[in-house]
Parts: sequence; structure tokens; C-alpha cells
Amino acid sequence: MLFRSPGELVRGTVARLAQTLGRARRYRDLWRFLVCVVFYQAGIQTVVALAAVYAQQVMGFTTRGTLLLILVVNVTAAAGAFAFGQIQDRLGHVRTLVVTLVGWLAAVVLAYVAEGATLFWIVANLVGVCLGSTQSAGRALVGYLSPPARTAEFFGLWGLAVKFSAILGPVTYGVVTWATGGDHRLAMLCTGVFFAIGLGLLAGLDVRRGRAAALRAST
Repeated sequence: MLFRSPGELVRGTVARLAQTLGRARRYRDLWRFLVCVVFYQAGIQTVVALAAVYAQQVMGFTTRGTLLLILVVNVTAAAGAFAFGQIQDRLGHVRTLVVTLVGWLAAVVLAYVAEGATLFWIVANLVGVCLGSTQSAGRALVGYLSPPARTAEFFGLWGLAVKFSAILGPVTYGVVTWATGGDHRLAMLCTGVFFAIGLGLLAGLDVRRGRAAALRAST
């Protein structure tokens, strides 16, 4: 085996990524969905990463209450993934995502207006249900729009999109909080923009066309 320097490894990785991105752009609907993933996942990653901070800083939750909140959200996330897994077969991938993204948007708005713990608990459980269902529907749609011979390759792009969103979302939240002198409510409300963009991109997605393009590539 020939030794490769770190610089060569980086260049090889970047070249391979550029090649994969070039291939993905040939599939119009898959590419549109991957861009959509970046935005709606930015919203999800922000809510998941900063929910505990919001609960304590804005809603006045104690550490014990916050831990209980996180535990309950994980339970509802599992329930949401199971329930929407059944619903998805009837509604279809895109409609399921639309329903869940509307749920995320509603959760962000309710978190913005919430003054008491009761409403925030409702928000937390809504987030849990949407979390599990959004993740399962998104993965299923990537697989559906990918050519069978390149499914693993394009799932890698999906993973990259999610990782990028994990930076984009929380950084945006932090910038808004900093710029407004610590206004977490406004930062949370601004997070809703990511879900709105995601919904807009989904509106132009043609799943049948995307699936047909994927199947043609495999013949």
C-alpha cells in the first residue's frame, strides 16, 4: 500500500465529494430535496440543541424539570416515528414531511408565545412527535429518489447535509441572540424561517419525476 500524505488524503476526499455532488445535481428532485434537508434540519438541530437552554433561560425550568422534559420528548419521538411510519404509507413521503414541518413551525411559534410550563410541555411533546416522524420520512425519501446503484453514495450526501445544518441552525440562533441582547424568544421564532423555507422547497418537489429519473439511471 502506497503512503499518502494528509494533504493528498484531503484533496482526494474533496475531489470525491465534488464528483458525488456533480452526480446528485443530475437528479433534479433529489438535489432539490437535499437542499431542503439543509434548511429544515437546521431548524430541527437548533430546537434539539437549544431546547434545554430555552427551557431554563426563558421558561424558568429547573435542572430536574429539564431532564424530565428531555426524557419525555425521547419517548414521544419514538412514538411519533412509529405512528407516522404507518401514516406515511397512506399519505406518501412528501405529504408526511409537509405535515411534520407544519408541526415544527407550530411548535416554534407556540414556544415563542408560551408564558407558562403547561403550554411549553405541549410544545415539547409536539416536538417529540415531529422529531421521530421527520427523520424517518426524510431518510425514506432520499432512498426513494436515489438510483439503486448509488443509494449509499447519496445517503452520504444526506448525512453531510444534516451535519452542515447542525452548524447553520445553532450558529444562526446564537447570532440572533447576541444581536438582540439575549432575546431567546426572538431567536426561537427566527428558527421557524428554516422550516418555512423547507416547506417552500418541498412544494416544488415532483416525487414521481424524481423516482422515474432514479430508475432510468439504473437501467
